[in-house]
Amino acid sequence: MALDAHNNALHIPVLLEPIINLLAPALNDGGVLIDCTLGMGGHSEAFLRSFPQLRVIGIDRDEQAIDLASRRLSQFGDRFSAVHTTYDNVDQVAKTFGHDGRVDAILMDLGVSSLQLDEAERGFSYSHDAPLDMRMDTSSPVTAAHLLATLSHSELTRILRVYGEEKFAAQIAREIIKRRQSSPIERTSELADLIRETIPAPARRKGGNPSKRTFQALRIAVNNELDVLEAAVPRAIESLRVGGRLAIESYQSLEDRIVKEALNVGLKSTSPPGLPMELEDHGPYLNSLTRGAHKADRHEQENNPRSASVRLRAVERLRPTPPHIHQSYRRQGSVS
Repeated sequence: MALDAHNNALHIPVLLEPIINLLAPALNDGGVLIDCTLGMGGHSEAFLRSFPQLRVIGIDRDEQAIDLASRRLSQFGDRFSAVHTTYDNVDQVAKTFGHDGRVDAILMDLGVSSLQLDEAERGFSYSHDAPLDMRMDTSSPVTAAHLLATLSHSELTRILRVYGEEKFAAQIAREIIKRRQSSPIERTSELADLIRETIPAPARRKGGNPSKRTFQALRIAVNNELDVLEAAVPRAIESLRVGGRLAIESYQSLEDRIVKEALNVGLKSTSPPGLPMELEDHGPYLNSLTRGAHKADRHEQENNPRSASVRLRAVERLRPTPPHIHQSYRRQGSVS
């Protein structure tokens, strides 16, 4: 079935108005916005319409998303450009399209896109029978089925427990190992049935679909999502001009924890406690634009179910990153 980015029923950008309001002070004179998670182009289109002088650069690892969004946004001519890459390369994109390697605003809308959920055959959803794929970039060789067929019990347990926060990770991993000895687990329905049979009945009656956590964990592992995010946030901060703004939408606790910790580096003073004055280059170089994490109100949650779990954090860059912080990022490999 041919997909259309304009008419996709699930593609309602989450927290669109608050994000536009948060980033607007950095964009009122035009400039460059990097949409790190282009998807079907909903956020990008709204920014292009709201700021007539703005140029938007959309990043996505999914070539189909690039194609659909590019067609949707072709009406804006050279004000929109798409880049096929993972968003931890945001700094390289900023060097290509920004001014002196810096841009005015950056947006990240994390997690799986509605495009990927819509296409049942891509295997992201436990609600439809399909091959266990889950690749955001379909040129990548590793699928969810491949992981289920090759990983050890300990590694499967780790992935399900850490990435999915699954209490029954060891039991599910053990059943996967046992089941694959007779036949490979290659379809979403097979995995969903296995999970339902493995998790005790009382636990299945609460917390939503029992497959949710395992499918989330496998998707994160297939796409290396958390490693990409850990590298991307510091690089995004370094790609902002002074006065530039960054907004990040997370949909599960692991993502939000990584975002919060990365932003906190710039939001806190690094001067030793007890000093009568702030040491030079040790004050905060970011300013928080949200009080904690901003959540969708009841009205948006009712009209856009995907917004129920969103956590939005946004910051403004106050000054260049102090040298000692920048060196720390380099040692961690977060900034190239």
